[in-house]
Order: sequence, then structure tokens, then C-alpha cells
Amino acid sequence: MTPHNEFRSAVVVVGGSRGIGRAIAKVAARDRNVVVLIARSPEGLTAAAAEVQQAGGEAFTLELDLLAADASERLEAFLTANDLVCGVLVNSAGYGLRGAATLLPLNDQLGIVDLNIRALTDLTLRFLPGMLARGRGGVINLGSIAGLFPGPYMALYYASKGFVHSFSDALHQEVRRFGVTVTCVAPGPVSTEFLEKAGANRAALFKILPKLDAEYVAERAWRGFNSGRRRVVPGISAKLLTLVAFLPTAAVLPLIGRLQRRSKDP
Repeated sequence: MTPHNEFRSAVVVVGGSRGIGRAIAKVAARDRNVVVLIARSPEGLTAAAAEVQQAGGEAFTLELDLLAADASERLEAFLTANDLVCGVLVNSAGYGLRGAATLLPLNDQLGIVDLNIRALTDLTLRFLPGMLARGRGGVINLGSIAGLFPGPYMALYYASKGFVHSFSDALHQEVRRFGVTVTCVAPGPVSTEFLEKAGANRAALFKILPKLDAEYVAERAWRGFNSGRRRVVPGISAKLLTLVAFLPTAAVLPLIGRLQRRSKDP
């Protein structure tokens, strides 16, 4: 095994088999980075790795369930076994559910907390100290414009993204003087599988708002991170929605609830 100081730095993309994560992996590959793709889907990982290589990067893949208790340890062991260190961590794995919190399956909702919050926190705090020791690199956390508001009928998803925003902002301030960047990316709706899997594509709110391309979001996320930005909000509509966050919560809550509510919800 090579000495530690000869380990190569890699861009580790969690949730790299599809959506925004896969798009960021391709953008990072254009800079000739080593890219490590993490996901549960072997087919998606194979396809994403081919795109990374075509874009000019070197690809490694690890099939991993982030909800497993030893997920972060397994990822760290995989990197070490391949003489790699996590130079940039991209936390893009996550999911949401639409419906009344009292009716949606409890375990599925707790899974949102486990993946969107616990796994993201575990990975970030596991790899950030190494970045600080090396004085470079950082973390890109996928938030959402939803993190600026409470979200009736997608309560846990909105709340989880609020955590991502707050956690990322705080870490950005803590580590910026050491040459390390933590960037939170907060897009509006994006044309990925997320909306359909969450059941959100049928909600009036997501029909009204224009959907961004994952590639567009990825380009701005990567550019913003490399510029040392704390927050990246891709798209004009998302930027306009940030203004709504200054309105009283009592005024925003009924509007969001009405736009996301289904007739069978209580």
C-alpha cells in the first residue's frame, strides 16, 4: 500500500447513479477527477461510471445501502483499499413522500430522517476532518428550495431539507478559514425520478413551478462550490421563491398546504 500522502483525492458522489448526483459526477469528471459513485443500483452505477469515463474522469463504483449501520465505515474502507481519500463529498442521496404525515407509513417517514439527515451528517463529519487536515476540498450538500419553508403534506421532506440548509451553513462558517468549502445547493423542482417516486408530480405546486434540468443544476453546483460559495440557488423561479421565505409563516402555510394536498388527505 502506498504511504498516506500518496493517496489520490477523489470526488465521492453519494447517490451517484441517477439524478443530480449523476450529473455532478459527469461535471466533475470533465476536470479529470477520480470519481467514486455510491448507490444501491448496480445497473445505474455501471451506466454512470461509463458517463464519467467518457467525460474524462476515472470511475470507481460501490454498491452500498446508506441506511446500513456500517455504511460510512464500508465507504471509508473502500477508499483506503483503493488508495483514495475523499477530497470532495457530494451528498445527493435522499427521498421524500407526499401525503398527510398521520397517514403515510411511519417507517417510510423515519427513513427520510435516516437518509436525508442521519446518513448525510455521518458522512460529512466522517470525511470533513481529513479535508481540514489537508487544507482543501469540501462538501456539496443537496438541499432544496423546500428547506426554506414548512411543508404540509410533505412535512418530513421539507423539514429534512431545512436541516441540510442549517447544518451546511454552520459548517461553511466553521471551515472556510481552513481552505475547505461546504456548499448547500437549493434548487426548485428538477426533472428527475424524485418527483414521481415521492408522489409529488401530481401536486398542483409542482405542476405550477418550472422544472430544471439536472445538468443545469449540476453545472451551477460545481461552479459555485469551486468559487467557495455557501449557498447555490439555481434557476430564476427558485431565486424568486426565496423571497417568499420572508413572508409570515402563517401566510405561507395554508398556501403550501393547499397546493400539495390531495382530496383524500385529512
